[in-house]
Amino acid sequence: MFFNNAIHSFEDARRIAKRRLPWMVFDYIDGTAGTGCGARTNRAAMERIKLQPRVLNNVENRSIAGQVFGKACKLPFGIAPMGMCNLASPSADRLLAQMAAADRIPIGVSTVASTSLEEMWEQSQGNAWFQLYISRSTGTADRLIARAKSAGYETLVLTVDVPEVGRRPRELRRGFKMPFRIGPRQFVDFACHPSWSLPQLIKGKPDMGNFGGAFGEFDREESRAGADWDTLARVRDQWSGKLVLKGVMDARDAKRAREAGVDAVQVSSHGSRQLDSAPPAIHALRNIREALGPEFPLFFDSGIQSGEDIVKAYAMGADFVFAGRVFSYAIAANGAGGLRQMRDVLAQEVSITLAQLGLRKLKQITPEVIAPPV
Repeated sequence: MFFNNAIHSFEDARRIAKRRLPWMVFDYIDGTAGTGCGARTNRAAMERIKLQPRVLNNVENRSIAGQVFGKACKLPFGIAPMGMCNLASPSADRLLAQMAAADRIPIGVSTVASTSLEEMWEQSQGNAWFQLYISRSTGTADRLIARAKSAGYETLVLTVDVPEVGRRPRELRRGFKMPFRIGPRQFVDFACHPSWSLPQLIKGKPDMGNFGGAFGEFDREESRAGADWDTLARVRDQWSGKLVLKGVMDARDAKRAREAGVDAVQVSSHGSRQLDSAPPAIHALRNIREALGPEFPLFFDSGIQSGEDIVKAYAMGADFVFAGRVFSYAIAANGAGGLRQMRDVLAQEVSITLAQLGLRKLKQITPEVIAPPV
């Protein structure tokens, strides 16, 4: 049977990835908390936002260049931190880092990245931000912070929306574990997907690049419920660079974070992987922008699937936008070529959306581009 592997949309990337990936790996990347209600609600909320077309504004010369922390970026979107990216492809982390370098966009390097934070800094040519989870063992976090400083990182992203790992039934049904484990069910699964399994066999099973040796193993199920505002204060004292607090969904928390000295807040529902009944992240973004006023740096991720979604996030108050899963799907679908296609799709969609709205650059996106409800 002939399969078309060209990527023209998020749906294309996801469809091809689903065909190529083992069921366990696809359900890890694609899965959400609970019944998936949160993910569906997030999607519906994004789709309900309508944009108001305008005409005759001479939009022939447009720019989609963005800016974050005073640094110019070729694109208006960055790469959200994602754990174990090399499950999509053995070279996923490096491909993402190289894209960040080429387009001068930030890439979040997860605590549980498949590639070490030092290598990701080098591959991204200094465009990497280190994303940190605080675990019960604060010594591990302290050592990771020290490593990030030593490597040259200038931005730390403290992720605080995982006091306990959300229950993700699709992962549980497949027996997904972190660190990666292979049992009889997984062996059969992998045997049914040789285009994924053979490259992984050659490269070796995906691992967590920031652990092992003196750092021991990462315990994904370890509780982080003890983290509090004193924890944030301690990290702030340790980190002299930019500090982003990621996973904020409530305006009260955003205000307190600003008072605590963070440099930016990242509104995120963790891709709907934590609380199934959480409100739509895009609505939280609007509420937090209203609470913080126009000047405080506000970032957004969760559920970005298209260039129109990116423009909507800017219209709702974001200063910069991050996408995640869409890039994992693209790499799983067609490696480096798939990532290039997906990058170009998003960039073209943002540019075309600006044209339809009668705008020439990102700074012209305001809440006024949102069409009134009908």
